[in-house]
Amino acid sequence: MSTTALSNAVGKLERQLGVRLFNRTTRSVSLTDAGREFIGKIGPALQDIHDAMDAARSQQEFPTGTLRINAFATAAREILSPLILRFLRLYPQVHIDLVTEGRLVDVVADGFDFGIRTWDLVPSDMIAMPLGPARRNVVVGSPAYFRTHGKPLVPPDLLHHACLRIRLPNGASYRWHFEKNGQPAQIAVTGPITLDEASLSRIAVLEGAGIGYFMESDVCEDLDAGRLEMVLEDWTPPLAPLALYYPGRRHPSAAFKAFVELARELPKRAAWGR
Repeated sequence: MSTTALSNAVGKLERQLGVRLFNRTTRSVSLTDAGREFIGKIGPALQDIHDAMDAARSQQEFPTGTLRINAFATAAREILSPLILRFLRLYPQVHIDLVTEGRLVDVVADGFDFGIRTWDLVPSDMIAMPLGPARRNVVVGSPAYFRTHGKPLVPPDLLHHACLRIRLPNGASYRWHFEKNGQPAQIAVTGPITLDEASLSRIAVLEGAGIGYFMESDVCEDLDAGRLEMVLEDWTPPLAPLALYYPGRRHPSAAFKAFVELARELPKRAAWGR
């Protein structure tokens, strides 16, 4: 619903009840005491309605409807082909609504069926399953760049190179993370450009603008083809795998159950990428 339509609907409800449910100013909206009491009373009834709808959907013989998935962009790129597009080929009557963003969202409050994050970021009250193998970051540059400027041998050497800086969703600059023999290191690199999207950083590195820091899955084809070269390999150990997570449901839909089953098979198949 649009903001205007929602405001009109709430206003109509308030007129029917003869009581104000919200306090409104030009800057904020908050519940009145009557509004809080009203929500407390209707909450269980609405949950019963949703449970009845879920129970009806669970009786579907064939998966249909929409599944909403929240993931960060790199994870979405990794699972798009082996999981989501494969699912759509198997169940063409299902629509996937995939939303990518850097922040960690509450999938229940924001109306998502599933979330995809690294295993160590999954909320403790969610059901989770691994998607694929362990992952890792890599530091790469073009052969032409390394011929001209040489290769860094240890992370501090990056301070003498042109590096592509990474902007986090909160606006801060990301420090490149390394670890060797249990000793972590974080380097605040400098360079000619700051970017917030891996696909843009990849183009810049391929053009020889500097050294980049990526998830290996984002540049594995370039590494295999020799368009990029990896450095500091012994400083980038494996990371936690991706995980699909979701809240427990008493009456999952046929589409929901089919997606979970396909995701469960993913680690059993050959790992994607390199």
